[in-house]
Amino acid sequence: MAQQEIVWGIAPIGWRNDDIPEIGAGNTLQHLLSDIVVAGFQGTEVGGFFPEPNVLNKELKLRNLKIASQWFSSFIIRDGIQEVTKAFHNCCEYLKEVHADAVVVSEQTYSIQGTEKNVFADKPHFTDEEWNTFCQGLNELGKIAEQYDLKLVYHHHMGTGVQTLEEVDRLMANTDPNYVHLVYDTGHIYVSDGDFMTLLNKHIARIKHVHFKDVRRNVMDECKKQGRSFSQSFLSGMFTVPGDGCIDFSNVYKALLDSNYKGWIVVEAEQDPSVAHPLEYALIARRYINEELILKQVTVKS
Repeated sequence: MAQQEIVWGIAPIGWRNDDIPEIGAGNTLQHLLSDIVVAGFQGTEVGGFFPEPNVLNKELKLRNLKIASQWFSSFIIRDGIQEVTKAFHNCCEYLKEVHADAVVVSEQTYSIQGTEKNVFADKPHFTDEEWNTFCQGLNELGKIAEQYDLKLVYHHHMGTGVQTLEEVDRLMANTDPNYVHLVYDTGHIYVSDGDFMTLLNKHIARIKHVHFKDVRRNVMDECKKQGRSFSQSFLSGMFTVPGDGCIDFSNVYKALLDSNYKGWIVVEAEQDPSVAHPLEYALIARRYINEELILKQVTVKS
């Protein structure tokens, strides 16, 4: 659907984690969606445990919630675009049936995010030939997404071949802006580069989906020192919700408003729900958004 304003969502990863299924396994879909309503958000992204479209749509309708998107792990370099398109069509068909707006794509060839490797030092890199294959394949996936009235939004991510600003620059320069858009994730670019505003300002015209993820700097520093993996880092509490870490989102939010950004801003923070109570942290995020972002922008304008 065409977005007329910013729509605030919160990702299911605070309740259950697709990469480590035992985390939050007792949290049901109904629990998750009801918590989202209590916390005052308008929707969520599809998690790996979500049911078939007709079941999900009923639960969403009962709570007046919407679906923003779903993660899709592409292996264009490893498997070739023809193989990837089969699974991508299935993902897009699901998202169309649940009335989503975007499909979040991340190239997982050589990714170390699910391994025990040092996520701060051992990230993969693509060769020039692999970059060409990858970018051409993304253009093809973007065209397929359009057939389902979806936008392909690419997620720069720790532990992958597209993590740093330099790599995002290369991705944006070598893909078609009509078909390949960008997810802007504050937490991932901050942990990667120590700066979250440059990417936003440089590529704001390509950004069609936003993840608000905060970072506990002291935990990040300790994880770097210890050479921890991605999963070890987030289980240590490196990520958190806006208002609970070191990132000041006020300039981020202002830049998005000034650029006339329309669409989803999704709070996303990989945490262990047995340590970080999902509803408690959803409420922390909502309070921060209301008091430190929305209210202050309204006050400035008035």
